[in-house]
Amino acid sequence: MLISDKFIDTFINTEGKNVMSEIRKKTIAGLNVGDTFTVSRMFVEKDILDFSNMTKNFNPVYSDEKFVKAKKLKGKVCPGLLVGSLVTEIGGQIGWFASKLDFRFRKPVYLGDTVTCSLTISCMARKGLAEAKAVCRNQEGEIVLEAFLKGYIPVGEEIPILNNLVQ
Repeated sequence: MLISDKFIDTFINTEGKNVMSEIRKKTIAGLNVGDTFTVSRMFVEKDILDFSNMTKNFNPVYSDEKFVKAKKLKGKVCPGLLVGSLVTEIGGQIGWFASKLDFRFRKPVYLGDTVTCSLTISCMARKGLAEAKAVCRNQEGEIVLEAFLKGYIPVGEEIPILNNLVQ
């Protein structure tokens, strides 16, 4: 098995379904201004531990109850960039090659929160240059993160390659 085959296999869920397929299929069919993509995730302690270990970001607001209490937070919080990874999840499924990504963190996301991220394409220009806005909301409907993106969406010879990835 090639490294790229192993990489693709990581996107197959336990039911054998390619979790990239719906967003990729829309990308292959053609993206338009106004297209919106949505993903949701509940953040659990393992997510925070994995993220902290990978990034070496060991902020005590993620893990220490006394520190959390001293900060007057409701509980342990998720790293902002972990929450922001919902935006990059959508972008990665599209095949978006980012040139700018601006995060605005509005409210903390707490351990156990479910966050839904919706990314909407707001502008498309020649050669695949595009802009989008993403809004992430917690289970209460509160905006916890906004993001503004610029970059390049797949065009031309990239589309058939994407099509092969969802086959």
